[in-house]
Amino acid sequence: MRRVQPRQGKSYELREALPTVERFQELRAAAGMSARSREGVERGLPNSVYGVTVVEEGSDTVGMARIVGDGGSVYHVCDMVVHPDHQLQGLGTQLMDAVMAYLDEHAPPNAYVNLTVDVDGFYEHSKIASRFSRTSERAF
Repeated sequence: MRRVQPRQGKSYELREALPTVERFQELRAAAGMSARSREGVERGLPNSVYGVTVVEEGSDTVGMARIVGDGGSVYHVCDMVVHPDHQLQGLGTQLMDAVMAYLDEHAPPNAYVNLTVDVDGFYEHSKIASRFSRTSERAF
């Protein structure tokens, strides 16, 4: 857990943790991402390779990102979202930095890293492809 320095003076913590099933669904809905069934989320979240959240101090989880895959040769970065009320404060960048740090430390050379998105053009706004030398593509 570490403090996140937002641009607008609010206090946040970055945590290596997954959101609750309910908050996972709420964040995706708030950001206009496609819905996932409760059953699917209940099964899927515990199988994550890595998860990171941003929590507003004294409040709830306001952002998340996770990695799924086999933990060796294939990694899928997915479910990257910051609640619209908390966007434009650098929280998404902090989440992606945590994901990238995990991959840099744990993904073996030549591992395949896939960037999975629900929103067209999402990763074009970040520098992830240029910051990470492994393969990155958009998945459908």
